[in-house]
Amino acid sequence: MIEVENLVKKFNGLVAVDDISFSVQKGEILGFLGSNGAGKTTTIMMLLGVIKPTQGTIKILGLDFSSNREKILNRVNFASAYTRFPSRLSVFENLRVFSYFYGIPRSTPKIKKLLKKFGLADLENRITGNLSSGESTRLNLCKALINDPQFLFLDEPTASLDPDIAHKVREILFEIRQKRNVSMLYTSHNMEEVTQMCDRVIFLDKGKIVASDTPLNLAKMIKGCLLILTFEAPLIKVKNFCLNKKLNFQIPRPNILEITIQEKAIGQVLIQLTKENINITDIAIQKPSLEDVFFKIAHQEYEFIKN
Repeated sequence: MIEVENLVKKFNGLVAVDDISFSVQKGEILGFLGSNGAGKTTTIMMLLGVIKPTQGTIKILGLDFSSNREKILNRVNFASAYTRFPSRLSVFENLRVFSYFYGIPRSTPKIKKLLKKFGLADLENRITGNLSSGESTRLNLCKALINDPQFLFLDEPTASLDPDIAHKVREILFEIRQKRNVSMLYTSHNMEEVTQMCDRVIFLDKGKIVASDTPLNLAKMIKGCLLILTFEAPLIKVKNFCLNKKLNFQIPRPNILEITIQEKAIGQVLIQLTKENINITDIAIQKPSLEDVFFKIAHQEYEFIKN
């Protein structure tokens, strides 16, 4: 659905996107992640034809973008929580205008169906400038589906939404992926949402792709986990035990011990604590997540990434 090869974008000598290549398969949801300034938005703007690449090639839906721009853009769409509509038009009027852009005949039934799906049916006559941020986000999603796209670019599609509405939006996106095999490029700073939504993720840092795999496999690259123990024992005894065993530990509260440790070593540590008569009343194990991967990449700690 998308093939990007050796894509570069420079602004007055500053390299915003630095020779990246990737693809998106039919029906795939690809997470496109990175800190602010990593190059995500610049890449998406090139994929949408808003700005021209300095070099590199883009194919979308099997077509070369530079020579088939209009044809491609008629079959894709974009939604961002940060896009603003003409504020003096009503909700319905805005969607009607976009239906004209895509050449959709007799669009009223489709518009009303989308408004109902996203819980905006009662707001179709409201002036768009009077919408809340969450309502505007949902209107953006209605706009993104107005032309039944084959590919969706989604930039923070659930930002500003209440948890229940965000859950409903994710269900709608999964539904259209299942029914129409729609592919998506998905950006978000909510790593739990990305883990749930995305088949595969790409991490950008300073314009370069630094990691690419499934959310689960990326999390597994971080060795070790966090062992969280609630204990009943003198604090100095617990501290001395950890120092003697050369454990990587902290005691954030008087009765809580946190140890960063390899999962296979947990059993041995618990046995040793028992032998020292340190009473453990609660045990929790926190395994690495995609959020941990994000933090490491944001701090340029790449040593966990497999070559």
